[in-house]
Amino acid sequence: MSKSIYPCEVPTSTRLSFQILGPFQAHRDGTALDLGGLRQLAVLARLLVARGRAVPASLLVDEIWPGRPPAQPLASIQGYVSRLRRALEPDRPPRQEATVLVNAPPGYALRAGVEQVDAWRFESEVRRACDEPRQVWTSMEAALALWRGPALAELANLPWAATEAARLEALRLVAVERHADAGIRLGMAAALVPDLEAHACAHPLREEAWRLLASSLYSCGRLGDALGALRRARAFWREELGLDLSAELRALEADFLAQRPAGRPWLPEQRRAPERPAPRVLVADDQALVRAGLRVVLDAEPDVRFAGEAADGEEAVAAVRALRPDVVLLDIQMPRLDGLACARRILAGPRPPKVIMLTTFGSDENLYAALRAGVSGFILKTSPPEQLVAAVRAAAAGDALIDPALTTRLIASFASFSSSASFAAPSLATPSFATPSFATPSLTTPPEPAGVPVGGLDGLSPGQLSVLRLVARGLSDRQIGEVMGVADAGALVGELLARLGLLDRAQLVVLAYESSLVTPGGR
Repeated sequence: MSKSIYPCEVPTSTRLSFQILGPFQAHRDGTALDLGGLRQLAVLARLLVARGRAVPASLLVDEIWPGRPPAQPLASIQGYVSRLRRALEPDRPPRQEATVLVNAPPGYALRAGVEQVDAWRFESEVRRACDEPRQVWTSMEAALALWRGPALAELANLPWAATEAARLEALRLVAVERHADAGIRLGMAAALVPDLEAHACAHPLREEAWRLLASSLYSCGRLGDALGALRRARAFWREELGLDLSAELRALEADFLAQRPAGRPWLPEQRRAPERPAPRVLVADDQALVRAGLRVVLDAEPDVRFAGEAADGEEAVAAVRALRPDVVLLDIQMPRLDGLACARRILAGPRPPKVIMLTTFGSDENLYAALRAGVSGFILKTSPPEQLVAAVRAAAAGDALIDPALTTRLIASFASFSSSASFAAPSLATPSFATPSFATPSLTTPPEPAGVPVGGLDGLSPGQLSVLRLVARGLSDRQIGEVMGVADAGALVGELLARLGLLDRAQLVVLAYESSLVTPGGR
């Protein structure tokens, strides 16, 4: 596996550009290239999404044909790569190694510079730290101008493309808001009001959208309209979340009512997040090749440290005691001591690490029992490296439940099955398991009692119930902080875990579903 994890520099003679923020295109010397059919285009797009990392050929097969590969998928991938190379480097002599779409055993990687890919340039601009309004205005305007339509729209039916498109769209909203904030500070508030009105209506759960709309109205002398915008925000939040406005928006409303001079006293303080030490990760898998591949992925990340490895469940328990890692990547199918029993032993120890279960499929009957025991979530072994590293970071930070799909689908599937079968809310003292989408209803070995508390939600305050509901809906600490109007939502989640005697956010989600505080597909 390649250790390249960020866009790589390419020879200056390569005058290629790639556009994925809208209809997918590639140009050479200003001329549009023929990228072939949709599958072939998807191969190129997947390599671009990997941002220079190697993507195994087997993973390309799984992600280009999810669940429905052709008779000879690897041969098809090789054919696509060969034709893409001819399109990207038409002047390359025969038998000379490619320099753009390169071999990176056990797969391929795309070599490009940040300036060659519109999405990479966009992300670089948005993440650049700057508070000078004129510079922010210019930078965000240039970044937003790169968008020509929805990202990767041609590939929206592929899960990895939909995930990347959603990530880029979230960054686009940040850019829109940074652009508007700079415009208000530069005295352009009146011109921004129509766009901010549309933005707030389209994204009514975004606190920043309402703050900017109200601020722009107030800045151009429309006090009543500014207060009206905050009233609309309050009504929506109460109806959808059962919550009042955040502390920041309530302070903004107070400033308006007092008719304080227009300015920026209501803006949230720009706090720099405290730096966390790099999480130390133990890899536990019975396959040496898998352990080696995971180590390469982890070693390539500057903010993640490889702590050690284990080849079976007993060895994993001993390694956790000796090495004290922050996160354990644990195969759910392990010799000597299976993954579920191993996770329970690890989590029963003092100051246990976060545990992420590795699985090759979503049908193991122990998945739900593992969630109840306190694992942080699941990730498929076929997941791309960037997704795996993101899961490690999320678990180490104690932030949002690791998701994509598998964890939340598993919980929702269990809760939905229980409800449709006319079960009462499952007893929290005796683990129950029924997931028709992922497992058979019976277990070979009955699960041991998990750590979900007896008594359910009894004794929780309304505020704690609100936090639990937001955690179960998948909100991160930052998002919970925005909704609750607090600076440190992580402390609220930590207090809730301590109050219930639980280890991880995943157990909070399980509790919310099992107690019917949150229902599948409900609000």
